[in-house]
Amino acid sequence: MRIDLSSAPGDPERPNEDWLSASVPTSGEGGVLVALDGVTPPRGDVGCGHGVPWFASRLGGRLTELSGSRPDMPLDRILAEAIRATADAHRDTCDLSHARTPQATVVVVRWDAEYVEHLVLSDSVLLLRAPEGEVTAVLDDRLDRVPPEVLRSVAATDALRNADVAGAFFTAAADPAVAARAVTGRVPRARVAALAVLTDGASRWTDTFREGDWADCMAVLRKEGAEALIGRVRTLESAAGDGRTPRSKRSKRHDDASAAYAEL
Repeated sequence: MRIDLSSAPGDPERPNEDWLSASVPTSGEGGVLVALDGVTPPRGDVGCGHGVPWFASRLGGRLTELSGSRPDMPLDRILAEAIRATADAHRDTCDLSHARTPQATVVVVRWDAEYVEHLVLSDSVLLLRAPEGEVTAVLDDRLDRVPPEVLRSVAATDALRNADVAGAFFTAAADPAVAARAVTGRVPRARVAALAVLTDGASRWTDTFREGDWADCMAVLRKEGAEALIGRVRTLESAAGDGRTPRSKRSKRHDDASAAYAEL
């Protein structure tokens, strides 16, 4: 089994709000990958003094531990429990009802001898490569369907964030119920030769700059590694000036970028 991880901050002067982990049992029969992309809040009060990196590390650590120790629990229940435990850690000191309370996108993928299970919430990406080479992208595209004019308004965006309304999108914040909104599934282990997880800072290589499709992206990860993919993205961002294209309506010039690749 080969597992390769890399993460880089978008701005070296700011903490990296992404979070990556890999866990492999000593038996070698399975494993877990977890990727979180913390949501950078706008300036101003967000009701919490801990910060997004703290939140991502607490949530990511709990997700990794439960995904490995509780094979009997489906991933949506594990996400719900991890959100609940993280919220409990700062419920008494912070306003968890604030629309911008610390939150993150989530990808969890867990495999054993029989199946590969997955969970995707918001705009990070999971790639699955079949033994024959076909690559399938598992996506939660609800944020991409929000109109650009809405995303340009903080108030309008917050009105759709984790809301029970048409056109809403969802992130892991303080409400465990959001776990039921995640994209989940499982496929036979024999149908997955390799997998990859990408936060949206790394997936820009395909979905923003159009340097190749998801199969091409997987090939870069396989041949050059996760750090090389992120390096390619940084080169493209710098060449583009402000990093914006019609596809990247939400993007900063350089975003935190994380990628993990596993050959099973």
